[in-house]
Amino acid sequence: MTSSRWHAHGNAYLVVEGEPYAIDPELDGAIEVLAIDGDLMDIAIVNPDGSHAEMSGNGTRIAGAWLMARTGHDVARVRVGPRVVEVRRTDGEYESDMGEVAVVARERIAGLDVTVVDVGNPHAVVVGDPDDIPLIGPMLETHPRFPNRTNVQVVRIDGPGEVTARVWERGAGETTASGSSAVAIAAATHDEGDVVVHFPGGDLRVRLENGRATLTGPAEPL
Repeated sequence: MTSSRWHAHGNAYLVVEGEPYAIDPELDGAIEVLAIDGDLMDIAIVNPDGSHAEMSGNGTRIAGAWLMARTGHDVARVRVGPRVVEVRRTDGEYESDMGEVAVVARERIAGLDVTVVDVGNPHAVVVGDPDDIPLIGPMLETHPRFPNRTNVQVVRIDGPGEVTARVWERGAGETTASGSSAVAIAAATHDEGDVVVHFPGGDLRVRLENGRATLTGPAEPL
């Protein structure tokens, strides 16, 4: 029975296995380790408000890094619901196969041009001034268009393959970085190729290829 705190660019989670816990309000959520079978682990991702996330890019990467620290291996597979994310240690960071990513729709919502993206969890991407996230984030998260709420990103396109963004996570509020948001942002603003996403906490790198996404970034204990 163990628990530890991990983060990815300041996006911080409690990783807990087999023991009661409470989420520290200073953290962005908890990763419950449900089962481990060799290099495969099953997890649940819990937001600070007690709701569950279907997917988390940073959360699965942290879980994979946590398991690798235990096994000493350079690969881990992290299952969240129906999806399995393969995480590999590479050059001091971790690369995750995030699977299929789909731009669902581009539509007008609450007076904004919004790109709705599915990364295994819901995202609403707005091209604009990232500093508007405190206003746009909570407004779109709870908009009737998203009956189960949504993650929200406001992004500035800096050039080909480079964007700057801030994130409002469903059930958590603004966070310093988000892996699944990076994938959603890349898919909403680029068709294929490599995209660097600058968050307040640091950079994440996304590769889009044939409708799938690979995410690369750090994960380490707090």
